[in-house]
Parts: sequence; structure tokens; C-alpha cells
Amino acid sequence: MKSAILALSLLATSALAAPGTAHRRARHDRRMASGRRSQPIIRSNTTAPKFGPDAQSNVQYSTNWAGAALVGSGYTGVTGTFTVPNPQSPDGDDGNSYSASAWVGLDGYTCETAILQTGVDFTVQDGEVSYDAWYEWYPDYAYDFSGIDFSAGDVVTVTVKATSKTGGTATIQNQSSGQKVSHTFRNQRSGSLCETNAEWIVEDFEEGDSLVPLVNFGTVVFTNAYATTSSGTVGVSGAQIVDMSTSGGSSGIEATASVSGNSEVVVKYV
Repeated sequence: MKSAILALSLLATSALAAPGTAHRRARHDRRMASGRRSQPIIRSNTTAPKFGPDAQSNVQYSTNWAGAALVGSGYTGVTGTFTVPNPQSPDGDDGNSYSASAWVGLDGYTCETAILQTGVDFTVQDGEVSYDAWYEWYPDYAYDFSGIDFSAGDVVTVTVKATSKTGGTATIQNQSSGQKVSHTFRNQRSGSLCETNAEWIVEDFEEGDSLVPLVNFGTVVFTNAYATTSSGTVGVSGAQIVDMSTSGGSSGIEATASVSGNSEVVVKYV
């Protein structure tokens, strides 16, 4: 009798768990099949003055990036810490999957031969929120980390370090749970870094051959945002600001960015 009750209990538990498990498997299979990948900035040919407290720089409009980018030489590392958002489906949700990604990276703003980057994707589908940690050496695809989980409100530090122009490391640490994962790149043949850009970005990334529908990610704030050069550590003051726009210009704004002080990048969904 006890065995029968136990069997029924396990069956019921499996039935309850199945929808979520099936959804996660489907999402994983979709990411693998579609080839999830970040892209260099897709920019318009115009910039415009940015007024107000974040007027350190002209704004560059982009259809896939929002955030801040340093432009110079000899950048070998980038780090930043952010709180995992609780994303929402945008107004007029039609049941599609909506996503965005917060990441730090080297190159991709003025140099497009390679990007060393790592970050966290946040997705909403049918009311269910999911998070995926990944690493990437563009133009190769992104690959998911295993062994790390996230919940809304977790504090996460993302870091990349270049050991050469064809090698480096990508590390993500969930400060709230203590989980930490890292990947080492060696002798990348797909492309070489220029080490001329350091970025803190929220991206409308690519799956298949198109950008994913953008999720309402609220606000992502990168704190302790610093880059490393051969001369030492540099902050974000004076970084190029990038706003995301469906039109590639001042109309159709989807996300805005600003820099606060020397160590904070604020990205807001509009």
C-alpha cells in the first residue's frame, strides 16, 4: 500500500514538474538549434547631443545595443556588477518569447573582428521567466554555462580578461548564491581582438538570423564598472553612450543609457 501511495505521489510530482521541465528543455533546444549570438554594435550613421546630467558624450544610436563603450587602446579586461532584473513581457504581449542580455565585453564597438564577452540572458515566455549565463568569442556562437542559477534580485559580477589577442577568460559570479563559473579561451581562430573597446551593454541579441523580440527588462545598473589597461584601471567617465532605437535614430527609442560618476552605467527600458 505504501509503495502504491509512493508511486502515485511520484507520478503526481512528475506531472506537476513536467510543464516547467519541458519548457526549459524546449528553450535550451531552441537556443542550441538557432545559434544564439551577440553582434557588434549595429549603428546608425548619426549621433546627437545628450542633454541633462548624463551629457558627458554624444549619444550613438543602435538597433541592438544600449549602454556605454570606452574607445582607446590596450584594453585587456572589463568587469561590472548588476542586479538580475525581473523582466516583463512588453505591452501587447502576443505569447512570443521576449529576451535581452546584460554583458561586459572587449571590442565590438569600433573593432568587429572579435568580441570577448560574457553575460546573462533574461527571457519571458508565456509568463515564465528564465535566465541563462553564457560566454562567447564572437564571431563564434555563445555557449551556456552550467552550474550557475539566478533569481530576480541576485547580485552578479561579470568579468572578461584577455591574456592575448586570441585568448582569455570569461567569469560570472552570483554574489547572492556564491556560485561561480569560468571559461578559458585559447588560440581562437575565428577572430583576433583589437583591444580598442571596453563595454557594459544590454543587448537585443540574435537567434537564427534575426534579433529577438526585446523584453521589458526595467533598469539594469552596472556598478563597479571598470576596465583594465596596461597602465592600470580606468572608469566609465567619458565613455560613449549608446541608446537602442528600432529606427536607428532619435525616434523609436527602446532603451536609454547614462553614466553616473566613474563607475556606474545605467540602462533603462523605455
